[in-house]
Order: sequence, then structure tokens, then C-alpha cells
Amino acid sequence: MSPGARRVLVAVPTYDERESLPGALARLAEHVPEADVLVVDDGSPDGTADLAEKIAADDPRGRDAIRVLRRTAKEGLGPAYLAAFAWALEGGYDVVVEMDADGSHRAQDLPSVLDKVNEADLVIGSRWVRGGKVVNWPLRRELLSRGANLYTRLATGLPVKDATAGFRAYRADLLRTMPLQDVASQGYGFQIDMTLRAVRAGARVVEVPITFVEREAGVSKMSGGIIGEALVSVARWGAAERSRQVAGAFRRLFGRA
Repeated sequence: MSPGARRVLVAVPTYDERESLPGALARLAEHVPEADVLVVDDGSPDGTADLAEKIAADDPRGRDAIRVLRRTAKEGLGPAYLAAFAWALEGGYDVVVEMDADGSHRAQDLPSVLDKVNEADLVIGSRWVRGGKVVNWPLRRELLSRGANLYTRLATGLPVKDATAGFRAYRADLLRTMPLQDVASQGYGFQIDMTLRAVRAGARVVEVPITFVEREAGVSKMSGGIIGEALVSVARWGAAERSRQVAGAFRRLFGRA
């Protein structure tokens, strides 16, 4: 799949992102003009979806480069992305990108992420590999993210430094092989869940260093409930993974006996 031939969809979930969305869409048009964008809005009361549709109507590329998927209620990050995946697969896209609307994921980093899609099924824009960094984060936030990813690696055995990263690109072929209807996780646990499912499906996962910039406009959606859900889910997934490993060891042992 050559870079020029593939169809790329950037999925941007929104909830009250009226302040930050115009800048995010403008930067995407500047740095990856060939990519289409799907704004997935969860019924933002601030009129984000209306603004997105106006920007789409005024877009000079003239090919419906920006679309808006309106959802009626705030259901969380996971369901929003699952809706975007279904939309992209139905539309025949080759690559689906996850990207925040608040500017924390820089559009100028997306070409380096897409460059790796030809050699990987899932490319993660990583803060915690060599060359990756965060800007304007307080120390406690960095420690929380690093600790969450260390906990995830220890609990599940995932060979990924930044499993909670929300800046990533999936090959559509990988998404088609995954039972997405079984994914029930929300919030940031969704990213870990999808990474685990990709690895278990035999996908090749590559991490690319990116610069993560703390949002300048709007309000963060991070909450104690989201963090708690992720911690509990990771513990459950880790226990299930260890059980599979033990069962596999017994099968190998008694298979040789």
C-alpha cells in the first residue's frame, strides 16, 4: 500500500471542543491535506457539531474532506471511536487514525506516524519511547501516565511503552479481524484494551516518538472515574492473560509427557 494510494481517515471525537476544534482541523489540513477527517460529536451542548459542519462546508478542498458524525449523548471515548471505526470500514478507508481535538496531538507528527503504516498494523504515537516528550505537563501528571503504563506492562505483559496513548493509526485490515462488537471499555482503558486485542490478534505494533502538548483551550475530560475504570480493567485483563499463559504452559507440558 503506497502512501499516495491509501485512503486515510482521521477520527476526532469531540465533546464541548468549540474553542479548540477549528485550530485542530486547520493544522490537519496544513500537514496532511490528503487525509479525510471525521468529527465524532457526542451531542456537545456548546455547538461543536454545528461549528464543525460550517468548517466542513467552507473547506476549500471540495471533496467532503471533513465529515461530522452526530451522536445524541456523551457515551465516552471508546464508543465514539468504535462508531468511527464502523464508519471508516463501511467507507472503504485503508487507515484509521485516532486523534484528540484539543491540540495535544500535533498534526505535524502525523506524517511520521503514517510513514510506519506500511510496516505495521498499529502505529502508536508514543510519549514514552526515546525521542518522545510532553510539554507543559505538571510532574504529577507525567508520573501518573508513566506509572499507569508501567502498571499495564507489568500486569498484562504488553510490549508497549505507551499503551494509554490516544494518538495512533490502525490499518483497516487489522480492525476487520478484531471483534469490535465485544469491546465495552470506555475512557483511557479503551486504548489499553485495543492494544491488547491487537497484540493477541498477532498484529505488528510500532511506537513512533511524538511531542504531546497540554491543551491550551477547553477543559480536560480526565477524571477519577476514568482512571479508576482503567485500573480495574487492567487488573482484570492482566489476570486473564496470566491465566492463559499458565493454561498454555500446562498444555505444552502435558502434551510432551
